[in-house]
Amino acid sequence: MAEVIRMPRMSDTMEEGNIVAWLVEEGEAVEPGQTLAEVETDKATMELDSFFEGTLLHIAVKEGAVPIDGVIAVIGEEGEDWKAAIEGAGGNGSADAGTSGGGQEEKSGGETSDQSGQPTVPEDAAPATPARTTTEETGDDDRLKVSPLARAMAKEAGIDLKSVSGSGENGRIVKRDIEEAKTAPASTAPAPAAQPKTPQPVPAQQPSPNVDVEKPQQKVPAFAFGGGGANFEESPVSQMRKVIARRLGESKFTAPHFYVTVEIEMSKVWEMRKRINEVAPVKISFNDLVVKACAVNLPKHPAINSSWQGDHIRVNKDVNIGVAVAIPDGLLVPVIRYANMKSLSQINTEVKELAGRAKNKKLSQDEMTGNTFTISNLGMFGIEEFTAIINPPDACILAVGGINDKPVIRDGEVVPGKIMKVTLSSDHRVVDGASAAQFLNDVKATLEDPIRLMV
Repeated sequence: MAEVIRMPRMSDTMEEGNIVAWLVEEGEAVEPGQTLAEVETDKATMELDSFFEGTLLHIAVKEGAVPIDGVIAVIGEEGEDWKAAIEGAGGNGSADAGTSGGGQEEKSGGETSDQSGQPTVPEDAAPATPARTTTEETGDDDRLKVSPLARAMAKEAGIDLKSVSGSGENGRIVKRDIEEAKTAPASTAPAPAAQPKTPQPVPAQQPSPNVDVEKPQQKVPAFAFGGGGANFEESPVSQMRKVIARRLGESKFTAPHFYVTVEIEMSKVWEMRKRINEVAPVKISFNDLVVKACAVNLPKHPAINSSWQGDHIRVNKDVNIGVAVAIPDGLLVPVIRYANMKSLSQINTEVKELAGRAKNKKLSQDEMTGNTFTISNLGMFGIEEFTAIINPPDACILAVGGINDKPVIRDGEVVPGKIMKVTLSSDHRVVDGASAAQFLNDVKATLEDPIRLMV
């Protein structure tokens, strides 16, 4: 019996998935555990695996956004009627989508696919994210792997695809290959089309949602908006950016934020770090010291390590610190679990590993959930002081600025010092001003007398 494949929920905040590539073509055999497609979620690009054995009878949505539980494909026995399977599962409109290969199925009412397995995240090939299912067959049955945009660009420029070498995965021809072919010297460039081609203006209307076309970033001419020298580019909003906008918007305008700031004299911890790094194989960063200082003080301030749950407040017993990592698409927050029980070298190693995988979009869902407190550090960018938006479900987030040389008063004398400003953003539904102040003062005391980190 044919099985209808629906868009699963791959993260706790996911509302829709964006199909960027099919790794299996219609008519190909699949088996349980085989990766069918790459799906961009709000947090990463993940692999969609098959739970069934059979033939991929139909791809309902070749690329684009699909809501949770939306029909995306059908697997069954070769020759089986996939349309009947979709109708029997409560889907509709899939025949049109199947004909065009680019439409989006209407959301059906069946059960969401199970996601008990741990999905892994493929390497983020930035320019080559369009679907890999489009192929062009030549007369001698050679099969060229070509992205939809590259095929359209080659046709418009009169470039013979057989003369282009693909730089994408598995030799797939992508946009940059066509651009290189267009700018190649005349002696090596492919022959132009037989008939001169009149350049066609870019149509004002958007392509039909049922057309399998890759959408490039478009520079909009000034005259399209009545002149005035407008010159800009527009690009579609990624799933990650959509969720960042939604979740942080909800956090900012739902949780009543308040902020407390302290200056921390970092001279002693500066010297201690220098001495540690002279002898230790693992080089400790200032961010590691801040993580550790927060981790050892959070158990003493349970309100700071809590979260608002609507009709109750959850006080977390574990200390799991999220560390904000900036990536080109937005922001990811890998989690250091049980941070209060780990040494500085363990924290350093774990932060480096998770941050590197975050930048390559290789974090698992489990590594990005469960945080009870978050730290955002912009000190390495020369920022002295800032405020951060609370990262749900946490009640607090600590914004860490850079360390600057400033005069300080020590033993009644003005001497050179090293000052770092930190600002705690707190959810006033959970945390009161006095609690926030007491926590920050304890973090300050720990960093100004860093021997406490060793106790």
